[in-house]
Amino acid sequence: MELSGVVHFEACQSVPFGGVLCMVPFLLANGLLSYNTYYAERSMGYYDYDIIIMMVSFMYLCRIKTPEQLKHHSPGELGKLLGLDRVPEAKCLRAIFKELTGQEKAGEWNAYLAQDWIAAEEPALYYIDGHVQVYHGHLANLGKKHVSRQRLCLPGMMEFWVNNMDGLPYFFITGQVNEKLQQVIEEQMVPSLNEMPYIRECSSNRDQMGPKYTLVFDREAYSPAFFQFLWDQHRVAVITYRKNVKDLWEEADFVEQPVETEWGTVVMPLCEKRVTLNGVKLREIRKRSDDGHQTSIITTNPVLSTVLIALYMFARWSQENFFRYMRQEYDLDRITQYGVDELDKSILVVNPEYNNINYKLKKNREKISRRQAALFALKEENTNTGLDQTRKYMVPQLKLSEEIQSLKNQEQALLEKRKQQPYKITVGQMPEALRYNKLKTESKHLQNIIKMICYRAETAFANMLATEYKKKTNEIRALVKSILLSKADIMPDYKKNTLTIILYSLATPRDNLAIEKICGLLNDTETVFPGSDLTLVFKIATF
Repeated sequence: MELSGVVHFEACQSVPFGGVLCMVPFLLANGLLSYNTYYAERSMGYYDYDIIIMMVSFMYLCRIKTPEQLKHHSPGELGKLLGLDRVPEAKCLRAIFKELTGQEKAGEWNAYLAQDWIAAEEPALYYIDGHVQVYHGHLANLGKKHVSRQRLCLPGMMEFWVNNMDGLPYFFITGQVNEKLQQVIEEQMVPSLNEMPYIRECSSNRDQMGPKYTLVFDREAYSPAFFQFLWDQHRVAVITYRKNVKDLWEEADFVEQPVETEWGTVVMPLCEKRVTLNGVKLREIRKRSDDGHQTSIITTNPVLSTVLIALYMFARWSQENFFRYMRQEYDLDRITQYGVDELDKSILVVNPEYNNINYKLKKNREKISRRQAALFALKEENTNTGLDQTRKYMVPQLKLSEEIQSLKNQEQALLEKRKQQPYKITVGQMPEALRYNKLKTESKHLQNIIKMICYRAETAFANMLATEYKKKTNEIRALVKSILLSKADIMPDYKKNTLTIILYSLATPRDNLAIEKICGLLNDTETVFPGSDLTLVFKIATF
């Protein structure tokens, strides 16, 4: 059976989600169809892979987050957006996507896109952070990670993301078991960045005083010795928050300096000093708040100004906002593929039995502390009363002393037992019932890449509207979402080879004026709809 899903548009009015066609130029510009550089073409079936990739990206942009949610939408109406009589149902879509993921090329495609985006944007800073995808199933046995937003340790998979200063993603790495951010930076992220053609070219032409590039991350990877290692071995600088700050600098040392942010100019009281931490010389910058609190930032970058260091560090929230937006709007944390793979049995992990003994020790010591506090309170109360009351306090004091001694004996036994357990063992040495494995990740990786492209396309569209709106984060994102979910007329003209998209009027004249300007810019791109010879033409309906 040969492929037969040929793109052919018919004149249609009031097509649901018609506004999503505005994103086609941005999706293509961000490399949506560059997947075919690595993936083989589909040889049989009604739908080819181009159609499936376009459809999945339209689903995410229209906030249809899973194939199962397609049952709530007309396949014929969605097909009109792609020039088809219908889109595949959920079962068919999953089967075709399984064919695509079976080629296992997501890593290569992501690396290609990252190189392309980095070469186009030429960033000097890379923001790195980990994101936990919590797992609630019973099929896999995953290590526990601390989920900061829930303040709990839960089983899950850790993804480490690399973004730019505006929160736009470049690539991500999925952890195997319980890797720490410092380990991933050293063993995977820095080697991956150093292999980027743009970075290799810049390294040969860079200023001898400056770094190849600068990494920005939170306190999780804090280690002055690690910072020195990155500089000595890779000429890579870091910017992060300092841990365990106990001193306060004099208020007179701080100088108010203007800092340009996306919300306008902000005046920050800043001060910089040279410090030595664990034998490593660093630059420390502090910002003083109105309440006197001092936020400490340290860096190994020798050339950036004090103002820029503060600006770049506080811009780290753009990555946190990216995670939040992707969770809410694109369902980033959803498990998309069921099944487990075995881990390399030589991987070292913390011994679960060692952890169990540590937990028992912690609880034991808490009991000792509570009883010692109660004993101290009884002794104080006995001291402050007359001698005739001593007998009343004697029995509870003796009881508490016996309990404390018994708990200390248990503590000593636990310490002896812990000495017999190695702190780390290999996965292969773990008991069969407790042995770690991992979820299958290929489908999740491929969908993450498509979501990254959709987010980048949506952000590029939002940035085009920035001149009309001051509150970029709130107003423009809401407007873009309204456009994507709005109806439109689709008018093909096969004589002129044009596909005219007539967007329906939005809620306010201000929004319509902004869209009218965007339509002119979109038309200048002269984008051809994939699989056809039709050039997209955008208009807004006037009443």
